[in-house]
Amino acid sequence: MAIEVTDSNFDEVVLKSNVPVIVDFWAVWCGPCRMVGPIVEEISVEYKDKAKVVKLDVDNNNVSASQFGIRNIPTILFFKNGQVVDKQVGVVPKQVLINKLEALL
Repeated sequence: MAIEVTDSNFDEVVLKSNVPVIVDFWAVWCGPCRMVGPIVEEISVEYKDKAKVVKLDVDNNNVSASQFGIRNIPTILFFKNGQVVDKQVGVVPKQVLINKLEALL
């Protein structure tokens, strides 16, 4: 299951992670986010031993969203060694996200 992160624990959970991290920037009111959500959850289960999958609600955590220039949601950022190494904006098939994650493993 994806981990919920906030502005207060983002650095600890994401930037200091020793495994690749996928961050799903989303909001409750966002229709496309609801389409991506189940895909993100599936990936979190399938890759639980290889990567972290986290979700950040942009309405309640605007510091992190601003820090990474999130202007459209859903946006998924891929982190490795505390750095953004890839990005996906909008709804895409699950395999697109898996391919991006696999490139980091």
